[in-house]
Amino acid sequence: MFLKLAHTQLDVYKYSRKLILEAYKVTKLLPETERYGLISQIRRASISIHLNIAEGSTRKSKADRKRFFEISRGSLIEVDTAIGVAFDLDFLTIEQISFLGENIINTFKVLTGLISSQE
Repeated sequence: MFLKLAHTQLDVYKYSRKLILEAYKVTKLLPETERYGLISQIRRASISIHLNIAEGSTRKSKADRKRFFEISRGSLIEVDTAIGVAFDLDFLTIEQISFLGENIINTFKVLTGLISSQE
């Protein structure tokens, strides 16, 4: 937030930040009984995406960067899967998750490209 480092200008960083905000909005719609289940898991995984992008961007070697970006992508898939479970349980409607879904897809595409560029 205070450090104006190069990674904060990356599209993937901007997408992942929007994804966190949308994940928090969507999880507010889940039942209170999911506070320590889906709500917690989705929020932690969404933050993990963003944090691993930031940390990976500071690494000097391509192998280190790639490893953090892959962890980030794994967390992204975790969010997608958990949202799918919430949808299947009828906790959320497609209308409620559509913007989050767009963020997931955009982040996945850009993050996958970033991973490929590290090879």
